[in-house]
Amino acid sequence: IDFKGVNMVINYDLPTSAVEYIHRIGRTGRAGHRGKAVTFFTEDDKPLLRSIANVIQRAGCPVPEYIKHLPKLQSKQKKKFIKKPLTRESICTTPKCFLKKGQRKMKTTKENIKEKKKVKEDKKGSKSQTVSES
Repeated sequence: IDFKGVNMVINYDLPTSAVEYIHRIGRTGRAGHRGKAVTFFTEDDKPLLRSIANVIQRAGCPVPEYIKHLPKLQSKQKKKFIKKPLTRESICTTPKCFLKKGQRKMKTTKENIKEKKKVKEDKKGSKSQTVSES
């Protein structure tokens, strides 16, 4: 799929290989246009950084020195990461204030439902009392 006009790509998890990285950022800067790619990574991702940093450097982009000096991954380790990528906690991009507002709304809705059920039960109870009295 070719998306026209994409000028920025954000990777929330580090790709497991340089090839995957190239594929992901290839969505931006097409047909001679300029684009940016931002990739977030954690301490656990460090073994994967060096191969991606080499690709970035060969493209003429700056790479921090500490990344260049990270140890190379052995082929067994690379295969392991590709077969079984790191598991991560899910990322929530919804601001906390909206989540709290939604929780309050859900709580209010649940309370309203309980109240309606109680009213219905009370009405049924009062009808059965009047029927038995007559």
